[in-house]
Amino acid sequence: MEMLDYAFMQRALLAAVLVGITAPAVGIYLVQRRQAIMGDGIGHVALTGVALGFLTGNNPVWTAVAVASLGAILMELIRWYGKARGDLALAMLFYGGMAGGVLLINMSDTGSNANLTSYLFGSITTVSQQDVRTICVLAAFVILITLGLRRQLFAICQDEEFARVTGLPVRFLNLLLAVTAAVTVTVAMRVVGLLLVSALMVVPVAAAQQATRSFRTTLALSIAIGLLVTLSGTSYSYYEDVPPGASIVVLAIGVFAVITVLAAPLTRRRARRAALAEEQCTVEAPARHISANDDVRV
Repeated sequence: MEMLDYAFMQRALLAAVLVGITAPAVGIYLVQRRQAIMGDGIGHVALTGVALGFLTGNNPVWTAVAVASLGAILMELIRWYGKARGDLALAMLFYGGMAGGVLLINMSDTGSNANLTSYLFGSITTVSQQDVRTICVLAAFVILITLGLRRQLFAICQDEEFARVTGLPVRFLNLLLAVTAAVTVTVAMRVVGLLLVSALMVVPVAAAQQATRSFRTTLALSIAIGLLVTLSGTSYSYYEDVPPGASIVVLAIGVFAVITVLAAPLTRRRARRAALAEEQCTVEAPARHISANDDVRV
């Protein structure tokens, strides 16, 4: 293929593969906890980290990791202790992260609207060799946590109280998941962009849930969908000269729509089977009750 002759496209496709794996691998836990919007909030905060990197002359990816991780930990603490005012505090954190990033990037000598746009919406031409090395290290961390601790993370996402009773370190695992989500955002921002990364964490998982029932199968299918849309979207952005993030998200939504339509008959069959099973249980229960009463009377 022609695009593989270019070094920048080789780097972009490698980054796309890593993003396609890591984003759904973390997103499945966020969806399970009904925190699908968390990735979007972390993306807002990570922008301040990117701008801080430009301002201080450091690698923006690493400063984004640091700031996004601190923001994710703060979000988790607000979730624990915020109670009624938690939503307001989170909103202030999200908007403050975005506003702070815009201000800092305009204060820096190296910052520009072009740089800001590449981080907000992704850019395949700006993925450097150093970015690829950094993304590889961060992606390895994300994969190690999401797959290596999948049983523990699944337990806290399903029922925190039960997980606590079984002896799991619930608070530590919650913080670890928050930091892992923050790292995933910074992994994906060079390809998908900070404003769209949350969609890649959520939409493939939502699409996989239309056709699967078990956690393991959903995880595998969501990663497969993530790989499909990131590679396809990155390739399309090369030929059509459009931001890769927008292409990837539109393709992901398209896959979701197709799977939803194809899985509709299966969903209806499952619903009918469940209704028949419930009806059968309802019919059998009184029969057993009457038989028992008859025995007593006898």
